[in-house]
Amino acid sequence: MSRLGVGIDYGTSNSAAAWFDGTKVHLVPLETDSIVMPTACHLDRSLAVKTGQEAVRQYIDENRDRIVELTPEVIAKSQLLVDEGGGDPFAKPDVSTVDVYGAAVIDRGLPGRLFRGVKRLLGSAEVRRLMVFDSPFRLVALVTPILLRIRKAIERELPGDLESLSIGRPVRFEGDEQGATLLALDRMAEAATYAGFKSSRFYPEPLAATLSYLHAKSSSNAEPGQSPESEGVALTFDFGGGTLDLSLVRYAGTSFDVLATKGLPKGGDHIDQLLFEHYLFPALGQGLRWSRRIDGTQVETDFPFKDFESLLLNWPVTYTLNQNRYRSKIKDCMDSNPEAFEPLKRLDELITHNYSYLVFQAIREAKAKLSEQASAVIDIPELDLAIPLTRTSFEMMLAPLLDEINALIEGVLEDAKLTPAEVSLVIRTGGSSLIASVCEQLNRMFPGKVVEHDPFTSVAEGLAIASFHGYEFD
Repeated sequence: MSRLGVGIDYGTSNSAAAWFDGTKVHLVPLETDSIVMPTACHLDRSLAVKTGQEAVRQYIDENRDRIVELTPEVIAKSQLLVDEGGGDPFAKPDVSTVDVYGAAVIDRGLPGRLFRGVKRLLGSAEVRRLMVFDSPFRLVALVTPILLRIRKAIERELPGDLESLSIGRPVRFEGDEQGATLLALDRMAEAATYAGFKSSRFYPEPLAATLSYLHAKSSSNAEPGQSPESEGVALTFDFGGGTLDLSLVRYAGTSFDVLATKGLPKGGDHIDQLLFEHYLFPALGQGLRWSRRIDGTQVETDFPFKDFESLLLNWPVTYTLNQNRYRSKIKDCMDSNPEAFEPLKRLDELITHNYSYLVFQAIREAKAKLSEQASAVIDIPELDLAIPLTRTSFEMMLAPLLDEINALIEGVLEDAKLTPAEVSLVIRTGGSSLIASVCEQLNRMFPGKVVEHDPFTSVAEGLAIASFHGYEFD
């Protein structure tokens, strides 16, 4: 069998894999019904591991209808002098040792832990271990099960031995400390070894997307003049679930010179949270007034919706709202304010049945439809909600983020000392790059130069090509 190249895009939110035989790129199914897998790892109290969509599903199901009770954590021991010995200088004092409790932060009924976004921590020297129940886990141990599952999926599809592997990496990993990228790469390399990969090298993700596009066009049956020039300056605009990554490179064939990179720690997940806050919060009780009698006096205040907001916006921890201290406020306000019944009933059902992930899925579906049509509906039958959404209102909500994106593009051009006219190609990839207003903004800045390329798989494809050819990046 001839040489094969394999690439793994280990993403913050989702992962993908591909292999290349020198002619064609083949994507590897990582889920039963998808080539993309959530980058998720679940451990139960026996430390049994689940990964991908199965991990997410397990975490949602086990926290549905579960009442959360937080108990105090012992944070220290304290000694109290009970009796000094009655004046006898040789008598041993009577000392009592008591536990010192901290805040009520331990959920002793939690069936399992879900870990997502571990990639963001790999460059932090301060984060060495995360506690999984009573066991400290190194970050490497939380990455390894995901890479192991990907390796097994690759080996099921590969028509030969898995010898050459390229793993994607950002040009710079998150982390302010010096050496963050080297530390993250060391941890990723160790995890790959534990996952059973005999050898691996790393290749920058935006460069992989560029390589994938150039290969696809050079091997296509494009008419003369439609294929990209063999030399030029490419701006890769990689707008995914967690981040926006920009990379400006000067390319000649498959050789690259990185001119500048910039990033923004906001992506599709941030946009989903904006939609939740803007459209769902009012339907769940935001802005309600709470009128009740306290010590014989009628008191009217705002319903304390702010106590719920941050936990609603982060679906992996929404289940923690299923505590008496939160739900008692909902019940008391519903009982004394009939006009608040419907929205607070929805809020209570969302919390009780752990519908937060389902709500975000409905938001993502509506957002995706707006990339192709002028209106959509955030449809959540479980909460008896159907909220209309127009592209115009969506774009108004996105205006501040679009300004940030514009400033980021201007910044990366300034760093490279280039003008928009000197950019010969703009490669738009990542799921969030499909948003209509994002496309329009890029087309205004770089008319006639913007191309869309495999939003969810371009990085994995490019990594497989880099692996096949043995491309390296210092």
